[in-house]
Amino acid sequence: MIIATRSSPLARWQAEAVASRLKSKGADADFLLVSTEGDKDRARQIQDMAGEGVFVKEVQIAVLEGRADIAVHSAKDLRSRPTDGLNLVGFLERGDPRDALIGKSLDEIPEGGVVASGSARRRVQLGDLRPDLQFVGLRGNIKTRIEIAQSADVDAVVVAKAALDRLGISELADYVFESDQMVPQVGQGAIAIECREGDLDTFALLAEIVDESTGTCVMAERSYLAELGGGCELPVGAYAYTSGDNLYLETLLASLDGGTVLRAKHQGNDPVTLGAQTAQELLASGGYNLLAKDGDIS
Repeated sequence: MIIATRSSPLARWQAEAVASRLKSKGADADFLLVSTEGDKDRARQIQDMAGEGVFVKEVQIAVLEGRADIAVHSAKDLRSRPTDGLNLVGFLERGDPRDALIGKSLDEIPEGGVVASGSARRRVQLGDLRPDLQFVGLRGNIKTRIEIAQSADVDAVVVAKAALDRLGISELADYVFESDQMVPQVGQGAIAIECREGDLDTFALLAEIVDESTGTCVMAERSYLAELGGGCELPVGAYAYTSGDNLYLETLLASLDGGTVLRAKHQGNDPVTLGAQTAQELLASGGYNLLAKDGDIS
């Protein structure tokens, strides 16, 4: 099996995790390293690329063109709608979906302190917790973010906790947000696996290594995002989890300036229905006004 992936240390870790599961099923794997549009374009902030699939398109093309059999991504980078010609088979067991601060804890950041983040979702929710904070943009891999966090220019940097865990540097987290403080990005912490439509052998093999519970949760989050309109420029978050036989979904929709922050938490059985109905509720309770004001969702 040839696995297409981005070349960053974190992306390689994710691809190697898939390869390890395949090996346990008797299949060897090799890697095709791909540079994506998001890797090449360092000028735009992440929020300006939301919903465009800029970190996955070239990886997906490698599979569609037959240069690879499998595409492995961070699930949060996927567009909310399926990609023609590909099957989203599922996800490995989810890592920690939460966001974290490195540099200082939330309480240690001084009044008027500076936090680096390129995510509108993170900025809005941090501003809701600490209205005194100032924000600057941020691009780059985890190594770059650590270096910025250790500089004198900022007090803290926001990163995904799962990234720290997977790279073996979780001790760098000075503060970890609970999901009701900062609703994670859709799919955060999950590793997505795709193969070509019609490649039944590969699909059957991958189906043996994906995690059903993670798939249910991410499906609810992706349904929520899809119902909002796919890829939007408004800050959006969703986190689904199971407790016993129950499925819960926490969601966020906010204005770019943070003046309006809408949240909802619901329980359901069918993930697609739960995501769609939660989106409709937030839209009806003020989300449509946000869309009308800011134009699009992403």
